[in-house]
Order: sequence, then structure tokens, then C-alpha cells
Amino acid sequence: MTWAEALAPLRAAAFRWYFASRVANTLGTTMATVALTFAVLDLTGSASAVGQVLAARTVPMVLLLLYGGVLADRLPRSLVLQLSNSLSALTQGTVAFLVLTGSAELWMILLLEAANGAVSAVSMPAMQAIVPSLVPRASLQQANALLSLSRNGLAVLGPSIGAGLVVTVGAGWAIAVDACLWLVAALLLLPVDLPPLPRTEERPGFVAELREGWTVFAGTTWLWVVVVAFAVINAVHIGAFYTLGPAVADRTIGKDGWGLVLSAEALGFLLMTVLLLRVRLRRPLLLGMVGVALLGAPLAVLGTGPDLGLLLGCALVAGAGTELFALAWTLAMQENIEPQLLSRAYSYDALGSYAAMPVGQLLYGPLGETFGHQDVLLASSFVIATAALAPLLSRSVRTLDRVPIDPAPSPVSP
Repeated sequence: MTWAEALAPLRAAAFRWYFASRVANTLGTTMATVALTFAVLDLTGSASAVGQVLAARTVPMVLLLLYGGVLADRLPRSLVLQLSNSLSALTQGTVAFLVLTGSAELWMILLLEAANGAVSAVSMPAMQAIVPSLVPRASLQQANALLSLSRNGLAVLGPSIGAGLVVTVGAGWAIAVDACLWLVAALLLLPVDLPPLPRTEERPGFVAELREGWTVFAGTTWLWVVVVAFAVINAVHIGAFYTLGPAVADRTIGKDGWGLVLSAEALGFLLMTVLLLRVRLRRPLLLGMVGVALLGAPLAVLGTGPDLGLLLGCALVAGAGTELFALAWTLAMQENIEPQLLSRAYSYDALGSYAAMPVGQLLYGPLGETFGHQDVLLASSFVIATAALAPLLSRSVRTLDRVPIDPAPSPVSP
């Protein structure tokens, strides 16, 4: 695959506008996490308050994901994204105003971030499901790889920009910039005009549409098998790597070493994204689940008296494997689920993946204190590898291949 083919999605006007919108809101999101953290610390001086604010956004997002999936399958997805970006700009703009005027109180920020989480629950399914409408099917892999490239690059740059704004002009202004970027993201979607999704003549009620989404989810073996595996993988990985990992690193490789490990993982994301711009994936779930199994490698090294060089190499490989799965999963969903059901399928997927993450965050501290951090990390390495490879026992996961490309011209005009 040539670079011209790799960049082909950008020749479609609708995708160009969507890509620019995603860049704007991704930059704002990565900046806002840092800015909001310091704003809450300045206000309360409490790390617990920071956790409460982050949870205030996450909980309504998880609770409303299924509703968001139904809404994104009912309404034009570009309209859903325009409205959600505008509402995110409003909530973050209000937080910025409160911080800048010195009138912010913790309960106000909690309520506003809860509203922001509710908006995200609506936008996330629409954001993933809209891509097949923007580019020809032959360009789906490249389109998703370009989106991943921008996301991973901004994940490196955004926090630094956010921290720089906090230091130079203050957390309030940094949050205000985030609000402006959400508004820009909404405006950039105005030119995206897509044909309506195919629908039955009589629209069923909300519960019926939710049940229809569940029927697709439960009836698609490869889909629910992988989501069940990720309920385990996400809970174990977020608890082991992000809760116990820093504690072990602090007394072994040091804080600077841990920063290098996180950077190596991010570099793995970027390198795999660049590779997948040029190399066509086959058997996406087979390769993707093998890639996810590599998440166990850094945990095994952390659990055996970590050597920094070996840990950096494992983190790089694990990041690459994670990104391989991310693109493989996106392609599997977008190519094999009917367009009018895709947002609901994504919402069930996200619910299964995110719901278990707080469990890992809460359990791993006590587990490490009871059984020893390094022993728990070693056991977690084994659990992740097993959970990632177990779905390959299902033939539907092992053999799922790319959908043949329709030679008919795409309705999306460049």
C-alpha cells in the first residue's frame, strides 16, 4: 500500500471535516484532564476531590451509554456530534467561568462534569459509527488509522500543552481553551451532510430499539466473546499497571523511569499506527487478540524485579499490540455490523469494557497490600494473557476476515 493510498480518506471532503473536528476535540480533551486536575487541587488541595471529579464524569457516561447508542442510531450522527460538542463547550465554558471568577465550589464542578459525562455517553457511539459513512469501504482501515494517529499524537502533546497553559495563564484559562476547542469541533462538522440511515417505516420505542441492539450483540458470537474477555482484561490492566505499577516503579526504577515506560508505550501506539497505514490487516481479531496478550509482558517484568531496559522494550511492544487490536476491533465492528445498528453495538461494547474498570481500580490496592505488589503483578500478567488468548478458542473469533470490498463506487464524493 502506497502513501497515496494510505492518505486516500483525506480526499473525501466529509472525512476531512470530521478528521479536523476530531483533532480539535481530542486536543481539548487531553488538555482538559490536566487543567481540571490542577483547578480542583487549587480549589480544594485534596487528591480525593480530584478522584471525585473524575468519577463524576465517568459514572453517568457508563450509565447512559446504551441510551446514547439508541439515540445515535435514531438521529443523523453528524447532528448528534454537533450537539454533543456544543454541549461539551457549554459545560467546560461554565467551569472555566466559575474558576476564573473565583466563584467555583466543588459541588458545582461535580455537577458540570457529570453533565459532561452524560454528553460523552451520547457522542461516543456516534463518533465510532459515523466513519463508514464518510469514506469508501476500501479506505476504512486507512481512515481509522489516521484517526488513531491523530489521537495518539495528541495524547503525547495535549497534556504538555495543558500543563504549559496552567503554568503560564492558569487552570481557568486552560479550561476555557478546551471549551473553545469543543465549539470549533462542532462548527467543523457543519459541512458534513450525510444521507439518512435505512429505517423501517414504523420506528419502535426506546426499549424495543435497545432490545434490538442486545439481540445483535448477543447473537454475534465474536462480538460478545471479545467484550467478555475485555471486561477481565481492562479491570486487571488498569488495576495492575496504573495502580500497582507506579508503586513498584517508585522503589525500583524511579519516577523518571516510570515516565519513560509510559512514553515507550505511547511510542508503540504511534509506530503501529504508522505501520497500519501501509499494511492491510487480515484476520483482524486473530491478530488483535494476540496483540492484546502482549499487555501481560510489562506486568511480568515489573513483577520480577524490573530492569528498565527490558521494561521499556516490553512497554513499546505492548503499546503496539494494543493499537493493533484497537484498529482490528474497529474494522471488525464497522465491516460486519449493519450501519443502522452500529451505534447500539458500540454502546454495548463500551458498557462491557468500561463497567469493570472501577472494579480494578478499587480492588488492586488492597490486593497488593495483602499478597505483595510484585506477586499480584505476576499473577495479573498471566490472567491478561489467558483472557486475551481464550477468545481464540472460538472459531468465529479466529477466522473472522475482512469483508470483501464492494467494487461499486462510493456515494461519498471527494
